[in-house]
Amino acid sequence: MNNDSSDPLRPSDHVDGDDSITQPRLGFVGWLRWSWRQLTSMRTALVLLLVLAIAAIPGSIFPQRMADPNGVTQWERNNPDLFPVLDALKLFDVYLSPWFSAIYLLLFTSLVGCVIPRIKHHAKALRARPPRTPARLQRLEDFRAVRREASDADAAASASIDIATKQLKSLGYRVERYDRGHSFSVSAERGYWRETGNLLFHLALVGVLITVGVGGGFAYTGQRVLVEGETFANTLVDYDSMNRGRFVSDDALTPYAMRLDSFDVTYQPFGEPGSGQAGDFSANVSVQDTTGSSTDGAVRVNHPLGVGGDQIYLLGNGYAPTITVRNAAGDIVYRNSVPFLPQDNNMTSLGVVKVTDGMPEQLGLIGFFYPTAASGQKGAIASGYGDLINPLLTLDVYSGDLGINDGIPKSVYVLDTTGMKKLAGRTTDVKSIELGPGETGDLPNGLGTVTFEDESPDGATDASQSVKRFASLQIHHDASAVWVLVFALSALGGLMLALFVPRRRVWVKASGEDGVVSLEYAGLARGEDPTLAAAVDDLVAGHARLMDAAGGSTRRDEPADETPASPAGPAASDTPKVD
Repeated sequence: MNNDSSDPLRPSDHVDGDDSITQPRLGFVGWLRWSWRQLTSMRTALVLLLVLAIAAIPGSIFPQRMADPNGVTQWERNNPDLFPVLDALKLFDVYLSPWFSAIYLLLFTSLVGCVIPRIKHHAKALRARPPRTPARLQRLEDFRAVRREASDADAAASASIDIATKQLKSLGYRVERYDRGHSFSVSAERGYWRETGNLLFHLALVGVLITVGVGGGFAYTGQRVLVEGETFANTLVDYDSMNRGRFVSDDALTPYAMRLDSFDVTYQPFGEPGSGQAGDFSANVSVQDTTGSSTDGAVRVNHPLGVGGDQIYLLGNGYAPTITVRNAAGDIVYRNSVPFLPQDNNMTSLGVVKVTDGMPEQLGLIGFFYPTAASGQKGAIASGYGDLINPLLTLDVYSGDLGINDGIPKSVYVLDTTGMKKLAGRTTDVKSIELGPGETGDLPNGLGTVTFEDESPDGATDASQSVKRFASLQIHHDASAVWVLVFALSALGGLMLALFVPRRRVWVKASGEDGVVSLEYAGLARGEDPTLAAAVDDLVAGHARLMDAAGGSTRRDEPADETPASPAGPAASDTPKVD
């Protein structure tokens, strides 16, 4: 038996056959071209846009150094083992991470490579003439036919198309006449704003990407905690923390000074719904510019204050008890209004005092402040209300090395007790120091005294002003924000055009014979267009009114012959399309 694969009776794809299809090698350039086409496809752009949205999720889950450095410090303190791993993954600097930037740049490249060819195609389509009128309009689904009587049928048919041309132009269609022999027609199309809006949307996205990418290099965000009565100068050295773009120089900050005059907050009174909940917050400030003129303003939640091109936001607030520490000789070795961080809704607050000099050893105090102190279960102290009604300060005392001379930055809100000895507080034989406003307590081992200063003005009858408050402010500067808004609104406008502008073509055809003018109307939409049938009906009715007003033909009462489309469908050369 002959098993030769060249046997003409054996098919080439037989198991014994050796003929095969060999595709040409793409080569390096071919693979580059293929990769570019994949990257610049609309599907890839949509996938990258989704991936970018997913990649931004960690930025809303984890605190970011640029916006909330104190939150990052708190997260590190609460999760010391997990923090190094997440920090290595840049989850606390999501928007500055290499992986987020890679997605960002790929999306930018994909959008540009996708939009440019579409712009060329759209520009070519705008210059093109509307397509010729199909020979058999009755094969279109939205088809209408009307007959009118006229003494000169040819002249009336031509005049009817003239009228239809003007009517379609007034409706915003691009029109083109196609006359042949005794047949007259006009081809009209509209809806190119739909594709224009689509392109505008994508170009606006590119604009947002460029603006955010470039504008971020000229933006800066800083944080500063101000206690009532303190003044802040808008210089780099006066910020508690600062994140600035790579193009922000040392002298780029607008010179001004801002003083926190007072901080107002209201609480729901006892016995009312939501008792104890805080209401409106207002950081009342006075701003002084380089000319010496001063203006007053207020920073509220969701209502930033604009100063010198900066936007000042209120991030948080709390109490700042004024604490004075004296050594055994009675000399003041520490005096400051210390911001205590709130721990619950009733403003139970935690703070740290670090005494570096003037004592035999460095001293660290961990304090809890209770605006309205009340005894809880098992004698534990808790705050029952956020306002100053019965303020109480408790202090645990540590001595030893604070670690501030190691060259490693230390948070002012954290006391590292490693290598320190606890002198007073829980787990020791000495109770925590408990002080009310104006009271002084002794430090353990005769080290000196600590005083909780009363800041109430003269003549005060209660404790409502005995403790200063602080405000945590964020100063943000971004000149590109206006352009981001412009591009965002442009994207929204383009999206509205792409969604709500219908893309359609309509035709009006007329022919005259034996005193009768036969009119045919048809419409074709690109995609779903539920209003197309109504648009064709309106076209027919409006055209009839205009022809009645012009004269030259009259309506016939008998119904027109509207032959349905053939089941076989239109011929290939007679199938109109909407590009």
